Amino acid sequence: MTGKPPRSGPGRATTRAPSLVLVNTGDGKGKTTAALGTALRAAGRGLRVCVMQFLKSPSWKTGEAKAGRELGIDWWTLGDGFTWDSKDMARTQEAAIDAWSAARAKIASGDYDLVVLDELTYPVTWGWISEDDVVDALRARPAHTSVIITGRDAPAALVDAADTVTEMVKTKHAFDAGIKALKGIDL
Repeated sequence: MTGKPPRSGPGRATTRAPSLVLVNTGDGKGKTTAALGTALRAAGRGLRVCVMQFLKSPSWKTGEAKAGRELGIDWWTLGDGFTWDSKDMARTQEAAIDAWSAARAKIASGDYDLVVLDELTYPVTWGWISEDDVVDALRARPAHTSVIITGRDAPAALVDAADTVTEMVKTKHAFDAGIKALKGIDL
């Protein structure tokens, strides 16, 4: 390691917002993992949390859903599975549209301090869900409701509407070497 430790930080925050919109995007692993880490943090602070999953199927038994529910997080897995496995793309699209309708209602309800919209960028990018509708829902949300959106290729309108955007960059991924997802690590 070279150099010296920094002597100053990135600056000081001067205001406190009642809520934030965060977008985790990019080709690297960790978008959902980071969002769920924030959901865990929020639940640990006694905040009301809701996770809405847009692609994962309710038939999948994932560790994050099990743990989240045990922590009192409202968990909705509303997708039809990965689109590349879909045998009925019209049904897959309809599931995503229905999931957005439910998510929009959860955001607007004021019942939650944090709503995670896992993999929302995909149906928005594919034109199944209007990015203008998503931005309108973000702008109209109750003042105390934070929202995290995950997925690759976040549209510019979602990036612009966000307070914080993090792009995960893939340097190397086990899947590229033919290694399947590992329970407890990937699902």
